[in-house]
Order: sequence, then C-alpha cells, then structure tokens
Amino acid sequence: MKYSTQIKSISYLKANAAEVVRHLAEQRKPMVITQNGEAKAVIQDVASYEETQETLALLKILALGNRQIEEGRVAPIADVVKRLRARRSRKSPRRRSSASGARSTRRGCSTAPAARRAA
Repeated sequence: MKYSTQIKSISYLKANAAEVVRHLAEQRKPMVITQNGEAKAVIQDVASYEETQETLALLKILALGNRQIEEGRVAPIADVVKRLRARRSRKSPRRRSSASGARSTRRGCSTAPAARRAA
C-alpha cells in the first residue's frame, strides 16, 4: 500500500476534519498526519482498525501455537478430545436452578457450598 497519496498535514486535518473522516470511511486506507514535515500519527476508520486488531489477535494465537509445537508441548488429538469430553460431562449436571445461583431447599437440593459438593 502506498502511503504517499494518504499524507496530510495536521493543519489540513484541523481545517477539514469532517472531510477527512468521510474519506477514511470511504477509502478504508490509513492516513499519515504530518507536523512540521515529519510523520507524527496515522489515523484510520473504525472498521479497518477493528479488522486489524482481530487479525493481530489471530496472529498472536498462531505464534503461541507454533511456539508450543517447537517446545514439544503437544498432545495427540484423541487424548485432547477425551479430556474435553470428560470435563464437559463433569460440568453438565451442575446447573443452577435459579437466577441468583442459590439452590432451593424445598425440592431437597443441597445448600452445601460448592467446594463441598465438588468433593
């Protein structure tokens, strides 16, 4: 991407803010803002910014996965699936019956703290 067509001075930005914002939204390209002839800031529309942040998050996840592979921190898929299914089956019967999270004693449910129930 060529930034040379997207360079504006800070005085231009001050005088034409609404037009710059409209242009950013339409073009979906970042704009370099200069002060005293030097690049000082880059501005972009919100949608492009959000896409960039999502892309960076995915790249970080991929880099973490690659590092774990390099370190030998891997497991066979069958073991992982078995572990996840076991975890899910332990969690599913423990649903709360009320919005507050408290269990009713009228139906014979335990009122013991979660730590004792889990033991």
